[in-house]
Amino acid sequence: MADIEREAMEYDVVIVGAGPAGLSAAIRLKQLDADLNVVVLEKGSEVGAHILSGAVLDPCGLDALIPDWKEKGAPLNVPVKEDNFYMLGEAGKMRVPNFPMPPLMSNHGNYIVSMGNVCRWMAEQAEELGVEIFPGMACSELVYGDNGEVKGVVAGVFGLEPDGSYGPNTEPGMELHGKYVFLSEGVRGSLAKEVIEKYDLSKGKEPQKFGLGMKEIWEIDPDKHREGTVTHTMGWPLGSNAGGGSFIYHLENNQVYVGFVVHLNYENPYLYPYMEFQRFKHHPMVAELLKGGKRVAYGARAISEGGYQSMPKMVAPGVALLGCSVGMVNVPRIKGNHNAMLSGKAAAEAAYKSIQAGRASDELTEYETEVRTGAIGKDLWKVRNVKPLWSKRGLVASLTLGGFDMWTNTFGFSALGTLSHGKTDAAATGKASKFKPIDYPKPDGKLSFDRLTNVSFSFTNHEESQPAHLTLKDASVPIDVNLPTYAEPAQRYCPAGVYEVVEEDGKDPRFVINFQNCVHCKTCDIKDPSQNIHWTVPQGGDGPNYPNM
Repeated sequence: MADIEREAMEYDVVIVGAGPAGLSAAIRLKQLDADLNVVVLEKGSEVGAHILSGAVLDPCGLDALIPDWKEKGAPLNVPVKEDNFYMLGEAGKMRVPNFPMPPLMSNHGNYIVSMGNVCRWMAEQAEELGVEIFPGMACSELVYGDNGEVKGVVAGVFGLEPDGSYGPNTEPGMELHGKYVFLSEGVRGSLAKEVIEKYDLSKGKEPQKFGLGMKEIWEIDPDKHREGTVTHTMGWPLGSNAGGGSFIYHLENNQVYVGFVVHLNYENPYLYPYMEFQRFKHHPMVAELLKGGKRVAYGARAISEGGYQSMPKMVAPGVALLGCSVGMVNVPRIKGNHNAMLSGKAAAEAAYKSIQAGRASDELTEYETEVRTGAIGKDLWKVRNVKPLWSKRGLVASLTLGGFDMWTNTFGFSALGTLSHGKTDAAATGKASKFKPIDYPKPDGKLSFDRLTNVSFSFTNHEESQPAHLTLKDASVPIDVNLPTYAEPAQRYCPAGVYEVVEEDGKDPRFVINFQNCVHCKTCDIKDPSQNIHWTVPQGGDGPNYPNM
């Protein structure tokens, strides 16, 4: 708000988000010049609190950033020992052999990690170099300079009135200005979304595509635990209803990460991604693994899936987009953290050169060039056609033609060229009249759980008196448009039970937003067919508090 007076602090580089991209940028900047003033602002209560842990990490990004990471105690403790891939039917499975798969699909040399713990360790490395890291500081606004450049951010606004206005107890926050601002907010960050729209950075690019990833951490029977085993599945229960699949990673201490991804370009508005995940755990292969175990954590987040052709322009005056703010996930490998780290390193090197040359607040074109032509671009170029093949022609075509295309790209050519994605995920949603509701089994409380019970295992918390961080552009749309046309899919696509349509005798239906449940996955901002829901940051520190596992 223009009439609010705030204290301002000046830095060389302001970084929004303490994920792998932002922390890599901070570390690299201080490696290049210890005198640079670098600050990292993190909306979570601590570094790692909003990072949904559990990944297979390609260490190439860490190798480039901190070559002696092993000696420095990086928490990469579980190397991948076994790689399994299955096609599932409702009661059976078929093992897909590893030998026909392109070399890039191998997990040899990778590690099963908690990315939350990796980021906590990276934050320690950054602070030892002199980086200032402020957790619990949500960045709610961008600050623009006189020439339209991004000059900084507003962080640390607390105590707003429920309607969003400033009251007697409001802390207005402060402005943090930088010669350059790096946005590393993760998928569909609100500031990155604003920058992309303001500077038309997606012009000439394919629409970004997304998936919804849901994950539980389980402690299982030690006799069933196989540390270092990685298993991926496709097929049941999604079938032809949606693209997606699962992953099961055996880490240390008899724990496994059980995850499920649903591509958000599905048509049937009655599809219930969360219940597809719960149903998956009743497959005999999965049920036998989890029987006698206990779930200890739950979370969800959106995943960028558009790949090379969907990456927007990454720079505008004074600002650069890093990691998942751009969309750097290699979809068939289900990996993006390595590219996020490499993007942070590249952005830091470009900013360092510019600052050394006496420049500020311009476009870091060297960063964009490095991403598109360097290791990140080469990684994503080889797999660019897998997602559009899957979306347009289904699972079998994705496995056969996509696999063939990855093989040919390994040798530097592609018979398919570069395929387009077409519609946005929101526009892909079909009308309810063309589909039938899906009957999902009731959770049994042992292997499968109701949504609100599981949300309690994300340890999410929002101050109830604050303004809702989920807003509607038009409050009438959910009931007047989405309900009759799409059976209001927000009731189902949200993995945290934020949205519900309340119908009471003698009263008109009401659309209710239970923002306190939100785990910050941002699916609503992506999938709402009317594009009527806007996700932004709540007060700093609010949201999920994923455990140190």
